[in-house]
Amino acid sequence: MPAQSGCMKVLLALDGSELSMRALDRTVERAREAGDDLAVAVYEGAAAADVDEVAETATERLSAAGVDAAVHRLEDEAGSRLVELADDYDELVMGGGEISPMGKIRIGETIEFVLVNAQTTLTLVR
Repeated sequence: MPAQSGCMKVLLALDGSELSMRALDRTVERAREAGDDLAVAVYEGAAAADVDEVAETATERLSAAGVDAAVHRLEDEAGSRLVELADDYDELVMGGGEISPMGKIRIGETIEFVLVNAQTTLTLVR
């Protein structure tokens, strides 16, 4: 689907975790509804999922939803590569963040790196 005027350029980061797959579903739905220009960056994260498997799953879900999006595989230095890629987007979406027993959000090192270093708006899906 071509991007409509006024839509956002969105980069979705996936590591194969349950939360990142939730972020995929939500972001794909929003892209369909709003006509966002979506791209996906797949990296190896804490979930230790195979990058190729995660990319294949993302491609299948994008296709099923009728959303055309480039899928990038980030082989190493995921945090810095995401920050670099995000410069070309209006928003970066990542799944992650768990609530500790004390009510604080715990995030992984890749999300923390992106949060501290990216100039792009970061949306965290929990």
